[in-house]
Amino acid sequence: MINCIIVDDEQHAIDILQHYTQQVPMLNLVAATTNPIEALQVIATQPVDLVFLDIQMPEISGIDFIKALGGKTRVILTTAYSEFALEGYELDVVDYLLKPVRLPRFLAAVQKAAKSLNETIADKPKEEEEEDYIFVKTELKGKLLKINLADIDYIEGMKNYVGISCAGKKTLVNTSMKEMEERLPERQFMRVHKSFIIAVDRISGIEGNRILLKNVSAEILIGENYKAILMERVKGRII
Repeated sequence: MINCIIVDDEQHAIDILQHYTQQVPMLNLVAATTNPIEALQVIATQPVDLVFLDIQMPEISGIDFIKALGGKTRVILTTAYSEFALEGYELDVVDYLLKPVRLPRFLAAVQKAAKSLNETIADKPKEEEEEDYIFVKTELKGKLLKINLADIDYIEGMKNYVGISCAGKKTLVNTSMKEMEERLPERQFMRVHKSFIIAVDRISGIEGNRILLKNVSAEILIGENYKAILMERVKGRII
């Protein structure tokens, strides 16, 4: 699955690309926006593999947007002006789509992006792969405990400690919520409140300002400062 985002200052252009993404099973549209600053915030807070990016936008150009990404995601440029093609390719974009974009040409660009992403995964050294466990300092001095990330339901801030909950069992760790948030992979975990970090795949529902987790009875609150990011992350899954 390729997580993608559409950035274009024209809503009509977004509507066309959004319709095309719905025809491609391998694409998961995370967000579509006319605001490039908002798009950069989305990319900074959740996994995005591919950006369909307009070049000429009033607030920030597509070229400057690519430079701001720092190579974090693949980019397919979309524009009505072919003279920007050379500069775009110099920035190592996957492909360049001229408007009006036709579906066959769109599909060809997506295939190129998929091939590029697969090659990157295949070439990635094992030591760079995300770890599937952590060692934590418990309340007992000198004791380290191994915790598998797949076992974590949620993490709760508790004054001088954080509590890591796994299948109803809570382990107290001598660290801060900020340190835990920085240590955990973004693809698997998300901070939703100053006192809560959740495992994303444990979410079973959202009710008002509460998150429901599978097989977890604890009340997980959504903080006002985190709600917009949470809803942006799940937006592509709402039907």
